[in-house]
Amino acid sequence: MRIIYLILVIVFALFIVTFSQQNLEPIQLKYFDYLKHTPPIPTYILIFASLLVGVIITAFWGIVERFRLNRTIRRLNKLVRDLRREVHSSEAPPIIDEQKIPR
Repeated sequence: MRIIYLILVIVFALFIVTFSQQNLEPIQLKYFDYLKHTPPIPTYILIFASLLVGVIITAFWGIVERFRLNRTIRRLNKLVRDLRREVHSSEAPPIIDEQKIPR
C-alpha cells in the first residue's frame, strides 16, 4: 500500500511540475478598476490559487455540516432516552405469584 501511495505522490508531483512549466505565460488580472495596478502573474499560480481557495471553502463547508449533523444526533439521542424513560415508567410492574415464591 505504501508503494502505491508513493507512486501516486510522484505522479501528482510530476503533473504539478509539468503543468507549471507549460503555463508560465503572465496574465494581467482585470476586474473593473479594482485590479488595475496588480503585476502580471503566471497562469499556473492563478490556477493553483483558485484550487486552494476551493479546497478551503469545501473544507469549511464540511466542518459546518459535521457540526450540524452532530447537533442533530445529540438531539435525537436525547429524544430516544426520554422516550425510553417514558416507556419504562408507564410499564406495569411485574406480577409475582405468591404461590411460587419458596419460603
